[in-house]
This record gives sequence, C-alpha cells and structure tokens, in this order.
Amino acid sequence: MKKRVGILNKYSVVQRGEIKWAYLFIAPQMIGLAIFTLGPILYAGYLSFTKWNLIKPPQWVGLQNYLDQLQDPAFGNLLRNTIFITAGYIPLVMIVSLGMALALNQKLRFTVVYRTAYFMPVVTSLVAIALVWRWVLQPDFGLVNYLLSLIGIEGPTWLSSTKWAIPGLIFMRVWWGAGFYMVIFLAGLQGIPQEFQDAAEVDGASAWQRFRHVTLPLLSPTTFFVFIMASIWTLQIFDQVYIMTGGGPGEATEVFLLRIYRLAFRYFRMGDAAALSMILFLIIGCFTYFQSRYARRWVHYDLS
Repeated sequence: MKKRVGILNKYSVVQRGEIKWAYLFIAPQMIGLAIFTLGPILYAGYLSFTKWNLIKPPQWVGLQNYLDQLQDPAFGNLLRNTIFITAGYIPLVMIVSLGMALALNQKLRFTVVYRTAYFMPVVTSLVAIALVWRWVLQPDFGLVNYLLSLIGIEGPTWLSSTKWAIPGLIFMRVWWGAGFYMVIFLAGLQGIPQEFQDAAEVDGASAWQRFRHVTLPLLSPTTFFVFIMASIWTLQIFDQVYIMTGGGPGEATEVFLLRIYRLAFRYFRMGDAAALSMILFLIIGCFTYFQSRYARRWVHYDLS
C-alpha cells in the first residue's frame, strides 16, 4: 500500500512539473491574447457606455448608445444585409468546396496542381481580388456579362443594382473562399476509414447511398467546423464590401463593420461604434452558442 502511495505521489510531482512547463510554453501566446485581443474587447465594452470624439474625455452615458443604435432605422438594414449575405454565401460555399474536395479526393493525375490552383485565391490579397472583381462584374465590358452575352443573356448591372449587388458580392466571396474550405473538407474526407466505404459497397450501396449514409455522417464534425467558421467570418465581412460597393448603391450592401468603421473614423462617434461592435459581438456569440447546442443532433464524433 505504501509503495502504491509513493508511486502516486511521484506521478503527481511529475504531472505538476509538466503542467508548469506547459504554462511556461503557452505564456507568450496567452500574454499576447490578453494584451491584443482581450484588452481591446474590454476597452471597447467600456467605450460603448460613453460618448467620445477622440478630443474630449469620454463621458459616461450608460445604455444610451445601445438604445440609439437599436432604434436607428439603419440598424434593421444592416441586420438584413448581413443576414442575406451570410445566408446566401454559407450553403453555396459549402456545396462548392465539398464538391471540389470530393473531386480531388479521387486518384487523379496532377492532383497537387489542382489543389494549388484552387487554393491560390485564398493566399492572394483580398483587396487586390476585390479590385479585379469590380472589373469582372462591370456591366458594360466585364467578363461575366460578356460570357452571359455569348449564350444570349443580357447581364445585370451587378454592383450598381440594389437587386444584384449582394449576389455579386456572394459570387466573388465564394470564388475567393472555396479553396480554403476545400482543404478542410479534403482533410476530413481523408480521415474517414476506408473500411466503412468498403463495407457499404459490399452491402450493395450505390455511390450516392455511400455518400449520403456513410460519408456525410462521418464528415459531420468537419462540416460543423466549416459552417461555424464561415458564418463567423461572413458576419464580420468588411473589406470586400468597402472596396467593391462602399455599402451602395444607396445602403443596399451596408453591413455591420462598414457602419462601425464610418461611425468611428468618419464621424468620430467612438461610443456609438463601440456599442454597435458589442451588439455584433453578442449576435455572433449567440449564433455560435445555439448552433453548438443544435449540433449535438447531427454531428457524430464517434466512428465506432
């Protein structure tokens, strides 16, 4: 008994030593996180309860900034535009990236070349891509409308149309982001044991049945990760809208971060900008929380 207690005490000492080293190694990252992420979030939370124009000292106003933003008619437009972009982008980019991953998961020649080509837009500057796509979607001599004219379709005015501006942004964002999610889906596909596919094939399952009843359920953790990350990043869309439409025509494509940018750096209403930032933070947090709760119904982590 004493020998067993001694072994346990020795193990506890070793474990405590390993924990100390673990804390030491993660300390630089945690310090950076506290200073450059948590600190600004807390300070923005404080500013959201003040009026501050960068010149005079902040004045405490309580919840007034939140009430002003929620009662502003522009808030409904921001929320609607952001939801439309997110709802249009997420399913489209997931379908396209999953299709690309399924194709590249086959034993094809020059697979590495294809993967590199599809991933190339992700490592290219989004500002440069947005500028190029402004010309691609140009109504008179843009590439998209030219290709449509070849099959007898008169292309819309895209970014200068209140009806087509958001679809134009979605198409561009899908082209830019599909390669990134393709890599994630490809990793998930390659992590599925081949035995499951072989067993389903022996049982007489068709290719579609194997995809529907074997691949998709086993890929659900990857699908959930892609869905959450794509949603969070799309709810924070800014640079693409700023470069391609500037929130126009009118306010047809104005989104949260663009409004926050204007409040802070054009009108110097730092308190209002911070309040709107906190509102967006709460929207993203609630969305992620409820999706995580709902994911228990369809995400399967156990492969046994």
